[in-house]
Amino acid sequence: MKHAHDNSSVSPIARAFTDARRAGVAVAVYPGAQPLTLDAAYAIQDDAIALWPDRIAGWKLGRVPPPLDAQFGAGRLAGPIFAKNVWPAEKGKATRFGVIDGGFAAVEAEYILELADTPTDRDGWTAESAAALVGRAFIGVEIAGSPFAEINGHGPAVTASDFGNNAGLILGDEIVDWRARLADLTCATLIDGETVGTGGAASIPNGPLDSLAFLLNLLHRRGIRLEAGQLISTGAATGVHRIFIGQSAVADFGPDGQIACEAVPAEGEDA
Repeated sequence: MKHAHDNSSVSPIARAFTDARRAGVAVAVYPGAQPLTLDAAYAIQDDAIALWPDRIAGWKLGRVPPPLDAQFGAGRLAGPIFAKNVWPAEKGKATRFGVIDGGFAAVEAEYILELADTPTDRDGWTAESAAALVGRAFIGVEIAGSPFAEINGHGPAVTASDFGNNAGLILGDEIVDWRARLADLTCATLIDGETVGTGGAASIPNGPLDSLAFLLNLLHRRGIRLEAGQLISTGAATGVHRIFIGQSAVADFGPDGQIACEAVPAEGEDA
């Protein structure tokens, strides 16, 4: 569901970020007055979604840590993942992803939930009720990214305003018997061969299914509906690990597989 926009009403912040993303160029300073609430941030995000020439294939969740969670009234934030930015992991080969020179990029080992059913449009979702919507789970790497290098330095509203700091999703293997095993799954992230973080599904507050429930309730309030087949990247299981052009990363999920990836310079649409 998209809202119609005439050009005069579109947020100039949304236009600046989407133009920079399409051109593959950095934004040196935040392009306008920083949003002070998550509602204001999501209004900018809605405008950016309307400007972006691709369909939403899924959503990412990011944690809002204390004390910001109390200040902003939410323990998570969300952003869209677009279809052209979902890449299948290749066996024995690093998946390349573009990084805007002078912008921000990070790799996050994540557990990905695929919706089997389109949810009813309602409020009050819980981890238990949301679980019934999920068909499959996968290992994945969220590529966090923004043209603005300081995207994470000004609080969650600024982060949420630019697609929730998402630049893509690398989708790995399906997790066998995920319902029985979800709480016990563990993983590690390595950059250039060095372990930079360890964790697992238990590192995500109240678990990945609580991330899905949060998203369902948030999108209901925003007038956006999740759809069957969409992918939900449920949160950083080992932390958010900044990566720079030329570096490589591996997300190691033990018996559930590995995903290797490499940061390369972003190419603008006209490159």
